[in-house]
Amino acid sequence: MVATVEINHTSINSNGSRHNSNGAEERLDELRRLLGKTDGDLLKIVGVGAGAWGSVFAALLQDAYGHLRDKVQIRIWRRPGRSVDRSTAEHLFEVINSREDVLRRLIRRCAYLKYVEARLGDRTLYADEILRDGFCLNMIDTPLCPLKVVTNLQEAVWDADIVVNGLPSTETREVFEDISRYWKERITVPIIISLAKGIEAALDPVPRIVTPTQMIKCATGVPIENILYLGGPNIASEIYNKEYANARICGAEKWRKPLAKFLRQPHFIVWDNSDLVTHEVMGGLKNVYAIGAGMVAALTNESATSKSVYFAHCTSEMIFITHLLAEQPEKLAGPLLADTYVTLLKGRNAWYGQMLAKGELSPDMGDSIKGKGMIQGVSAVGAFYELLSQSSLSVLHPEEKKPVAPAELCPILKTLYKILIRRECPSQAILQALQDETMNDPRERIEIAQSQAFYRPSLLGQR
Repeated sequence: MVATVEINHTSINSNGSRHNSNGAEERLDELRRLLGKTDGDLLKIVGVGAGAWGSVFAALLQDAYGHLRDKVQIRIWRRPGRSVDRSTAEHLFEVINSREDVLRRLIRRCAYLKYVEARLGDRTLYADEILRDGFCLNMIDTPLCPLKVVTNLQEAVWDADIVVNGLPSTETREVFEDISRYWKERITVPIIISLAKGIEAALDPVPRIVTPTQMIKCATGVPIENILYLGGPNIASEIYNKEYANARICGAEKWRKPLAKFLRQPHFIVWDNSDLVTHEVMGGLKNVYAIGAGMVAALTNESATSKSVYFAHCTSEMIFITHLLAEQPEKLAGPLLADTYVTLLKGRNAWYGQMLAKGELSPDMGDSIKGKGMIQGVSAVGAFYELLSQSSLSVLHPEEKKPVAPAELCPILKTLYKILIRRECPSQAILQALQDETMNDPRERIEIAQSQAFYRPSLLGQR
């Protein structure tokens, strides 16, 4: 009986991959109606940026809805010209030959030979080329379904109904400023879903956090009710391999509820929330402390005790910071801790911290790492520290009984800033910070945040 049900609800794509059609067309039709689509008028969805999460997100949509070609078009944009080095091509060849389904698919598409030639050094592959075959340069070990790739930004976005921002926060403003030029004559307003987890700090006229959705609004003029953020405790490769996961789409009710329904799949549950900016900021905050967690893990040879000590202190600092940012910080505890936990377990920021501590990477190499993409936590360390160092945000020091900048009560953040941004300390300084005799019980930092009038609405551009 179970096998019969699966057969009834599963069909085969033309590329040989399977999709689950149970309710997909109904969900697509519902979203099309909300967007005013008529028969023969395609719903056009484009992902901008092809990192791990951006590529997986596009592939999830392609797997779920790509077979409905008369109703929806799903494409992804990435810059052209990025070559695949020979060592990566050799590894890619090994991945292809370890997966019979992928091997057969490439042979059927007459694409296998170019991977043989690339392994031998007789041909150069390009990132946009392999993405068309279902391989993300930042996630070679997880083959995706083939994707429709566009390398011309204007062609990709000019008439898109839904644009998914899969860019790092450090690239979001620049690319969406380019996009805005192509939208000058648009009649309809697009919907934008941002996946970016990172922030910038603006210090004038008042200190405040700038998030990717705010960058997009400023760059394009698209009203904020049409811009949403999607995030959660997600590892991209595991989501594509159908490990159970959940996420939240945050923004105005008009679009977040129908989009949550549209994006939801049996293994990927999407909830919705109205608190756009605060959830977005929390997505950037956990990356900061994940780098330190990776350092501690490497420096202590994966000591469970040392890692738990670090976790207690870093979570107390995150709670302290949320009291500055949110009027009701308790509502953020669950999402923030869940996102932090998964990032510490397997995220690229924790990996980066480990590589720094082992000496296999150095801060001088920058925050864009081959095979991993952008390490968002590095810029976030700088942004949070610079923001929380402003004297205008001062809070009362519990022992010295004098005003101090909030960063002075966040020793881990301060140490990470010295290691990653100032580059005046080695990674070992993170352990020295934990072992400092002046380091207070993490409970005390939480009590400070709870006992004072901490909330600073201006930090998130609110009054």
